[in-house]
Amino acid sequence: MTSPFLSFPGAVAGDGIDAPVPAHYGSFNVEQRTLVSGDGFVDLSHRDVVRVSGPDRLTWLHSLTTQHLAQLPPKQWTQVLVLSPQGHVEHHFAGVDDGEAFLAHTEPGAGQALVDFLDRMRFMLRVEVTLVEDLAVCWRPSPAGTPETEAVGTYDFVPTDRLEAYAAAAGPACGLMAFEALRIERGEVRLGLDTDHRTIPNETTWLRDAVHLDKGCYRGQETVARVNNLGRPPRRQTMLHLDGSENRLPAIGSEVTLNGKVVGFVGTSARHHELGPIAVAMLKRSVDTSAELLVDGMSAAQEVVVDPEIGLHVRRPLR
Repeated sequence: MTSPFLSFPGAVAGDGIDAPVPAHYGSFNVEQRTLVSGDGFVDLSHRDVVRVSGPDRLTWLHSLTTQHLAQLPPKQWTQVLVLSPQGHVEHHFAGVDDGEAFLAHTEPGAGQALVDFLDRMRFMLRVEVTLVEDLAVCWRPSPAGTPETEAVGTYDFVPTDRLEAYAAAAGPACGLMAFEALRIERGEVRLGLDTDHRTIPNETTWLRDAVHLDKGCYRGQETVARVNNLGRPPRRQTMLHLDGSENRLPAIGSEVTLNGKVVGFVGTSARHHELGPIAVAMLKRSVDTSAELLVDGMSAAQEVVVDPEIGLHVRRPLR
């Protein structure tokens, strides 16, 4: 679908898979500050929405994924991964159960592959999986002054024919560029943009947000448990502070080098209203955390997100 918000005054479309929604409405810096203040909303209507219904849905999803879902309370949001047998991340989605169905959203264009995978795993269980076309995703920040222990924002599933009414009630529209800058600052990653086919949860903040380390067996668990217990994942997610003198951002997938050798790749990037240009990067664990790197001709300093020695996240403790 084409977002109705692209017709709003000043709206400029995004790029790549984010092209169907506004990147900004004239000033991404002002829009970031609006979100930081706890006001406004962001149009994420290009993300795919999946519904899982049926009485066996939560225990079934629990058995297939990294998250503890068997007793998930209604209206509690959670993040979930599906791994390969070798522990590589194949699917990521965030969702909530309303007592009758589990609704989730995933990257644009990734919904059908997720539905196809889940359909193959249904067997004789009482579940039904569908790709939903009449619901869109929007995001609202938490009110200013919200304790750090609470969520930084709320996702809403909005009927597509009610999006403009939602906008009228939710406050000023803010573009995806503002949302992305704050997401990168929080250390959150996007599947397929900040990750590749080799990514395991332990290399990213997904180990913190989307993996329950004390649940029973699921596909790929052996890899997650082994790396968590022994530490030292092969790579580590980091945030790069880019040299902003060239007034450009690196392309997704650009090589990150140190002394002429490739040590990783860069994912999404954005201009933060306080930090300047920042980016997500996946680096070899052995890269010195104080080393200055080169990305697409730009120098970059590191901010540690995943500890290279133990694989645990340094920003806040695991559950």
